[in-house]
Amino acid sequence: GWAPGHARFSRRSSVGPLILVSALSILGCSTGEGPPPALNPEVSDYLGQESVRITGHGPGLAHYDVRNSVEPWAVQLLRIDLSRCELGLEVLEGPVGEGPGAGRSTVSELSGAASESVLAAVNGDFFSPEGLPLGTEVVSGAARRIRGRPTLAWRHGVDPWVGIPEGGGSDGLVMGMDPAGSPGPIATQAIGGFPLLLVDGNRVGDLEVSERPSFAAERHPRTAVGFDEDQEVLWILVVDGRQPDHSMGMTLPELAALFEILGVEDAINLDGGGSSAMVVAGTTVNQPSDAEGERPVVNALGIRRDPSSCLVSR
Repeated sequence: GWAPGHARFSRRSSVGPLILVSALSILGCSTGEGPPPALNPEVSDYLGQESVRITGHGPGLAHYDVRNSVEPWAVQLLRIDLSRCELGLEVLEGPVGEGPGAGRSTVSELSGAASESVLAAVNGDFFSPEGLPLGTEVVSGAARRIRGRPTLAWRHGVDPWVGIPEGGGSDGLVMGMDPAGSPGPIATQAIGGFPLLLVDGNRVGDLEVSERPSFAAERHPRTAVGFDEDQEVLWILVVDGRQPDHSMGMTLPELAALFEILGVEDAINLDGGGSSAMVVAGTTVNQPSDAEGERPVVNALGIRRDPSSCLVSR
């Protein structure tokens, strides 16, 4: 099961059986679109924002492209309003194979091969030379592996969970729910990363600065996810790096500070460096650091819009 004492359930009720709801309730999931909210001024100040491009991708999903030529920083943020029943997460798994480079695809390829309901995606977990994720991976209810490394887990109707699984095996629990349980829009999704950045609003140790200074205390491209429980908003960000004329990247303490300013309580760092990539509406919106462009990865975290999810009881 998962480490006790941190799994925090939403004010929304746990997932129940499928039920029929009124047409008005279903339509309520996809109406009321307005302009995307502006970034908090404190966030803009922290990033030294010189320009920002804000693009809405339907109700509850917004993309922010923030630029600063002084640091310099180029930061891509996705704001996902998880209070909307039609928005959710989906882990996109690379193709299984053998030999060098097996089991890997670019985020663009993984996103393009997904259903039309997947609107955006970022790279996911760190991976082995054999093309296996280093941490937990649960794809639409099917657990490839559950390991004792930092994990982000989600299931419709329950807040995202960030923590470290205990135990292991395919019968491990995700937020009190069997990952091998119900398929479809209510299926559990989970993806690994390293390290935990914030838990219950507190930084986790020194963010690996002492143990891994070259990884944590130096600026690199980063991909990370954080959840603001009060607003029921998930933030996904990619910071470009290793490109002095474009963006230098962030240290893990700088990354954690950004999440704190965003109002995030729980956050996890995903794979970074040349793996960092964000695809929105079929377009790679950041500038990956590898000269060849996007690096093939073993999985990605997708954002989907599926109105059928609104049929699931809360």
